[in-house]
Amino acid sequence: MKSLFYSQGEDHYALDPDLKAILDTFAPGLPQEELSAFGRLVGEEVLEVAHHVDQFSPPHLLMHDLDGNRIDQALLSPAQRALLEKLRPMIRPAYEGRGWPLHYALGYLLADGGLYCILTITHQVAYALHKYAPEWEGVKRELLYGKAFGATWMTEIQGGSDLGANRTLARKEGEAYRLYGGDKYFASGAGLADWAIVTARPEGAPSGPKGLALFLLPRRVEGKLNYRVRRFKEKLATRAVPSGEVELEGSLAYLIGKPEEGIYYTLENLTVSRLANAVAAMGLAKKAHLEVLFRVGRRTAFGKPLREHPLVQRDLLEMRLRQVGGTALAFLAVAAFDRAWEERPPYGPHYHLARLLSHLAKGRTAEHGTQITALAMELFGGLGFLEDYGVARFHREALITPIWEGPANIQALDMAEAIAKKRAHEPLLDMLRESPEARAAESALKRLAEEGPWYAKEALRRLADAVAVHALKRVGAEPFPELARLYGKAFLEGESLPPQAARPALYDPWWRL
Repeated sequence: MKSLFYSQGEDHYALDPDLKAILDTFAPGLPQEELSAFGRLVGEEVLEVAHHVDQFSPPHLLMHDLDGNRIDQALLSPAQRALLEKLRPMIRPAYEGRGWPLHYALGYLLADGGLYCILTITHQVAYALHKYAPEWEGVKRELLYGKAFGATWMTEIQGGSDLGANRTLARKEGEAYRLYGGDKYFASGAGLADWAIVTARPEGAPSGPKGLALFLLPRRVEGKLNYRVRRFKEKLATRAVPSGEVELEGSLAYLIGKPEEGIYYTLENLTVSRLANAVAAMGLAKKAHLEVLFRVGRRTAFGKPLREHPLVQRDLLEMRLRQVGGTALAFLAVAAFDRAWEERPPYGPHYHLARLLSHLAKGRTAEHGTQITALAMELFGGLGFLEDYGVARFHREALITPIWEGPANIQALDMAEAIAKKRAHEPLLDMLRESPEARAAESALKRLAEEGPWYAKEALRRLADAVAVHALKRVGAEPFPELARLYGKAFLEGESLPPQAARPALYDPWWRL
């Protein structure tokens, strides 16, 4: 497989000293042997299986069994099924009292959009049950420790990110409900999930998002299919996760928690997956970055190795700045969520800050990830555009990260709502204190208040960059203080990178190795 990836067979944790420095800052004490073992699994098996699934063996929908009964089952490659069981332990740490940073560190290392999505939506069901429906402990354990898979089906064809437009009706029937008129149009895990959490509006509930409740939907009831999968989507990437269209018509479901709090449970689950999106975006970017670091040391052009050319050094520096800035931002947000995740509605300042940081991290890392993977393709030249090799797929995979879990416009509007209604910017400014990045944040907030939604996306970017500089400054390892300064100049101040930064210690994370 070295013919497809330079990093095949390598320990991806050992190859990433910048990640270790960031984790030591925001999540000290993580088990190094466990991270290295997982890094080896990624290099030795994940790269190969993920490439095979993408190119040759994506999931297929089997609609009927031999007797003609509807089963709507996702058929996975045996290699993918076996790998998912090896990966399943990564979803357990938070529920075992080991914290969220370990899960998200493993998610960063995995960073395959399709595989990580399957695992994320599985433990999101466990999350909702763990926190708000303890009577379903048996299902939670089957998701975390058994063979069951989960899914989160919120969006519908007529609304997309506008959850308030959901039309699925929940009609009470005894101790349960029946769901009618449901058209969950982008349903990841369709045909695979044994249990899903879905949004629906109980009869008599008000319109809009606050009228939505959250329900647990089993795949089968008394041996019969409880919902139907219309088809699987043909996607540009993330092919390992079956994404389909699910029809709910008379489907039996069980209320989770209080119906009037359903929208809060839903948004909490989105926070969990938005952080996964952020770390996966940077993990994907790092995979492309690793391939480039190998490439520039092996490829010669115009009489010398690529890494000795000044313009290549500049590209490498830009890649590293985006990489460390986005990764530090993401794990600062993870640490904030880890401190606040057990809060319940109506929440407090710590949770509101964690939610705000999740919007900043999700929005900005998606931009960084797509830029890094695109530049990686360019540095590979023509080979970077060929599907025979890994770099092109990393870019295809990265392109979903701005879209999943709410695109940039939604992140910006949700951020603005958290600022206006929850005052989430106040603890953010306390965190930044009197630093230069605090002044940049204050300026962005002032302009957001004046210009409203028109400026929201730019405000998100500037606030995210201010927090990224703050996060990078907290990493004491060299050369992070200088990387923090350069990140601020490039992305907060909009200045060109100075030629004095053309030093291996800055543009090459492997320069000491």
